[in-house]
Amino acid sequence: MARIAVIGAGMGALAAAARLAVAGHRVVVYERTDTYGGALRRFERDGFSFDTGPGLLPLPAVYRDLFVKTGKEPLEACVDLVQVDPSSRHVFADGTRVALPNASRAGVVAALDEALGAGAGQRWGDFLVRAREAWDRTRRPLLEEPLWPNWQVLAEREPYPAVPHKRLLRTRRAGTLAEVGAWELRDTRLAALLESHALAHGLDPRTTPASAAVLPYMEHAFGTWYVRGGLRELARAVYERCVARKVEFRFGADVTGVLEKDGRASGVELADGTVAEADFVVAGVAPGTLDRLSAQAVTRGDGDVPPRPATASRLTVLLALRGPRPDGTAHRTVVHAADREAELDALFGEAAGTTHPTVTVLRPDDPGLVPDPDHEAVTLTTVVPARPDEPYGDLAQNMITVAERAVPDLRDRLLWHEVRTPADIAEATGAEGGAVPVPALAADGGRLLHPSNSTRVPGLFAVGGWAHPGGGLPHAGMSGALVAGLIVEGPEFRGSQ
Repeated sequence: MARIAVIGAGMGALAAAARLAVAGHRVVVYERTDTYGGALRRFERDGFSFDTGPGLLPLPAVYRDLFVKTGKEPLEACVDLVQVDPSSRHVFADGTRVALPNASRAGVVAALDEALGAGAGQRWGDFLVRAREAWDRTRRPLLEEPLWPNWQVLAEREPYPAVPHKRLLRTRRAGTLAEVGAWELRDTRLAALLESHALAHGLDPRTTPASAAVLPYMEHAFGTWYVRGGLRELARAVYERCVARKVEFRFGADVTGVLEKDGRASGVELADGTVAEADFVVAGVAPGTLDRLSAQAVTRGDGDVPPRPATASRLTVLLALRGPRPDGTAHRTVVHAADREAELDALFGEAAGTTHPTVTVLRPDDPGLVPDPDHEAVTLTTVVPARPDEPYGDLAQNMITVAERAVPDLRDRLLWHEVRTPADIAEATGAEGGAVPVPALAADGGRLLHPSNSTRVPGLFAVGGWAHPGGGLPHAGMSGALVAGLIVEGPEFRGSQ
């Protein structure tokens, strides 16, 4: 039985802790804040309850596997997991609206044809076929296996089989997601639909590789899911599974250093001077924090994937509304920006901020979130630069204005609103600027790969969104599985089968 110190109680760290405890190890989690879950936090006021982090769960199989492997109770016995249908509703800049059925290719094709015109659905369906090929080529190395030592193969090869595009006697293939939208989908609304999947992760579709086609494919193939009571309930369930497997938790415990002895990790030092010895250390922290904890761990050679901190964060507005949620309301509505190019320039360039950003409106059909049936809890999110010191009051008001396209009577029903900024994300996760990590993607020179779970310090491992395979709830869960496998089985571990 090994002694294992886990730094942080984010979802990747919790997933690793539960798996390691089941394998017979003594696991202690040190969390600098007073609670678990990382970005999966909850805000409560006047009987209303809101998720302040992710509001939907893609690829729930990752957490189903976690619960199967760590106990007799399956995930569905611990949380009320429901499929969202429609998966999403979209309001485009020209006023066109479409609701996309959950995990139904035929239904999506029919809905797009009806809303956007004949042929639109077929073009989207054909794109999903190509996206599936990219998924099949990258699923194992990007989600299920430790990062390959020759990761440059993933960096150089574009897995998306782009359709040849002829222009001015030249034939080209799409190299970015924006080019896929312009050349293969050939409709500004379909392009906006495609690009919104990258934008939701803080990625600029104009520079994001075509391999990001796997993001809409994941949603299409595996559905969109919600946990009743909010995604915070998923964090609770994973935490309770850890406790049931005898994982110890020390909240308010700020780790200030990773100890080394004889060339390997030997424990952690806390802010109060306490030293906790360990045979392995698992760090679920952002790159800047890992730099401070162990300079040797981030000393990297030419063959390593360097840490690449994300530059985007999220602004969230929580709305308490009087009046019941209308029947037939979509759980998620994406209201697209009136001027997408201006929005992208404001987010990823030097232009001034846009006044009408793309806004995601979440309206869960969940009685547990409101004081009574005559009220509704609504959450608005948009992507912003990872700059926590900026004032966000005006942008929050603009988001409410944009959301009125999805909730026409919104301001008349508004009781109060709360704003959660990048500073709040930084406080919850420790990420500099409140940055949100992106999922690992192939191609583009490895720009969107993440550092390996193994570090240059033997016995020290990295877990969570800032390590392979990157950000997002499924990816965090997979990172926990990878780290547990590397510790239990050793360097020969090659991932789940």
